[in-house]
Amino acid sequence: MPARRILEQASTFEYRLAQEAINLRQQARGMPSGIRRTELLRKARQIDVAGEVNKWLTSPGRQPPT
Repeated sequence: MPARRILEQASTFEYRLAQEAINLRQQARGMPSGIRRTELLRKARQIDVAGEVNKWLTSPGRQPPT
């Protein structure tokens, strides 16, 4: 069985999530109102929430969100 390669990430998970949310919002900005634009904005909000959940889960002494 070949050894698994471990890839080092150049940026943090939270940073990559934030960049993707920014990218999706920029795409949505150039579109007319409609289903695709709404989907892009929804995905950006989901990514923001994922970043907050990840931050909470990886923080020392976790406290429930307020």
